[in-house]
Amino acid sequence: MATVRLAESAGFCFGVNKAVDTVYRLLSEGKRVCTLGPIIHNPQVVEDMAARGVSIVSSPDEVPEGAVLVIRSHGVPAAVYDQTEELGLSVCDATCPFVSKIHRIVKERSRAGDTVLIAGDAAHPEVIGIRGHCEGPSFVFSTPEELENLLLNSTIGFDKSLSIVAQTTFHAEVWKKCVKISKKHCTNVLIFDTICNATAKRQQEAAALSRECDKMVIVGGRQSSNTAKLRDVCAENAPTLLIETADELSREQFSGVRSVGITAGASTPADIIKEVLSTMSEIVNNEEMQAQETAAVKSPDEMTFEELMESSLESMNSNDRVRGIVVSIAPNEVQVEVVGRKQTGYVPADELSADPNVNPSDIVKVGDELELLIMRTNDQEGTIMLSKKRIDAQKGWDTVVAASESGEILTGVVTDVIKGGVLAVTNGVRVFIPASQASASRMEDLTPLLKQEVQFRIIEVNQGRRRAVGSVRSVARDARREQEAAFWAQAEVGQKYTGTVKSLTSYGAFVDLGGVDGMVHISELSWSRVKHPSDVVNVGDVVEVYIRDLDTEKKKISLGYRKAEDNPWEIFKANYPVGSVVTAKIVGMTTFGAFAQIIPGIDGLIHISQIADRRIEKPQDELKNGQEVTVKITAVDYDAKRISLSIRALLEDAAPAEETAEEAVEEVVEEAVEETAEEATEE
Repeated sequence: MATVRLAESAGFCFGVNKAVDTVYRLLSEGKRVCTLGPIIHNPQVVEDMAARGVSIVSSPDEVPEGAVLVIRSHGVPAAVYDQTEELGLSVCDATCPFVSKIHRIVKERSRAGDTVLIAGDAAHPEVIGIRGHCEGPSFVFSTPEELENLLLNSTIGFDKSLSIVAQTTFHAEVWKKCVKISKKHCTNVLIFDTICNATAKRQQEAAALSRECDKMVIVGGRQSSNTAKLRDVCAENAPTLLIETADELSREQFSGVRSVGITAGASTPADIIKEVLSTMSEIVNNEEMQAQETAAVKSPDEMTFEELMESSLESMNSNDRVRGIVVSIAPNEVQVEVVGRKQTGYVPADELSADPNVNPSDIVKVGDELELLIMRTNDQEGTIMLSKKRIDAQKGWDTVVAASESGEILTGVVTDVIKGGVLAVTNGVRVFIPASQASASRMEDLTPLLKQEVQFRIIEVNQGRRRAVGSVRSVARDARREQEAAFWAQAEVGQKYTGTVKSLTSYGAFVDLGGVDGMVHISELSWSRVKHPSDVVNVGDVVEVYIRDLDTEKKKISLGYRKAEDNPWEIFKANYPVGSVVTAKIVGMTTFGAFAQIIPGIDGLIHISQIADRRIEKPQDELKNGQEVTVKITAVDYDAKRISLSIRALLEDAAPAEETAEEAVEEVVEEAVEETAEEATEE
């Protein structure tokens, strides 16, 4: 008998309950209500509020005159409060008290000069609000690895005072690891454990329940951060299904399951939880009834002679296997000549293959001999309806059952994307693959898997109902482990790889090398300075990288992306010797001179004394940013990466030529004067 267990702390938390009650209270008072963004991450509640006249706005300046603006439990940046005051809006602040506490902490610590680090999702409204109360630099991290990279990043530095807080719904176990890392690397750090105690309790209960149940059901909005974390916590211990309403539940999802655990996110109303419990009870009761009905069926040994005769008559001309030769193919059926029978046989398209989208002509051709199952006979018309699909399924089912016992990897094609997962056909059998098991990493949209060939293991079989559940994730994880082991067995500094950019952070790009990930620090992406890795690469780009450093104990890989031949200093060294005259662009000014770009990545200094052939007070007297000038390379220090340029040297080089020209003019004048004098004398 299957059991259904509900976690004690499932459903609305204090902060969410306060926000929802605030909106409904204002509505009951006859107020016109606007919420700054959806009040909670639950589409059913949001739709109900919209039906009652609640509007969702994205900024205070969208609030219509006379309406009350409700600030949701996530909170907002300080600038939003300032904007509401300037607009003179009527505001009802429903920010969760735990979130307000974080706002006070980051405001005080940033005023004291601390750099604030926030554990959470950078795109989440709560984290955006927290950052909006920081009056100094702030950074966001979501994993222990990101925190460690932040602490090692020179932009933060070990000499700065740090304060670390967490999003109220942050993963409690991940937070413990982050705290350990921060204490390891920093001595001047203040750590504030700001995870909501209700969230921590909810996650602990969910983890404990998932270890005791065959399957877990998480009820909540798919956009909810705390609901997603509950799913991740439970998925570590048991197959887990995330649903928004009871409509997403089906018997197939719980075939053979003896115990089901249910918990719900902080944004899930009690009525939705009750509906899920009611639906689960119906599913469990149906399973029990079917089991009783199956048990009530008599075996041949228990039947009387009359019952056996009636049974044989019922099965006559059906469920018999025959062989048929294909004589014609149509889009909706295949006609066959049944060996040993006079009736005409036909196989409907939906009985030809387990794949409903298949074209009959892609499976069979005229002249093929098929093994078929008799489905129905029509003696009056002289026809027999046959099935190839069911024969294949009977054979394939044995293969699937054997694979579930041996752990053999099966190959199938995804034919349908359904609620909660996908269906894949292998050996004529349709196998259900839950969304959590459909890929190596979580996919919100499973549509790209449609019609794709996938490899999976059978992780659950219900012999009575001929139901099988598969896992692509299991196969992918094993393959990745093998790739990882192969990588570390031969990895060496300097080796080159072709990888795919997996993700970007403010400090670098993570590249999948095939089984392992390595990081290219932002300083290694380009020879010139870049503000963000996206200036050079994007997620999904295929890049050529090489190993700069390896940490075999911590399994960390530092990658290089810049190529030596692209080093601007090497290009400069090969093409611009001392004494060269080049055109350079003014890119910066100082009191002692101007910096000019010779080639991208290479700047030289024109000292103030080398800007003109006379004394000037400041570089701006002769030059301006963006101006192109002709300069002479007068000195290069490759060790110090310094280049000296001069405009004056070119002016001085031109001076002798100007003097020679003046002397030539003087000679012509003197000759003319002498000739005039001689002519005067003769006269």
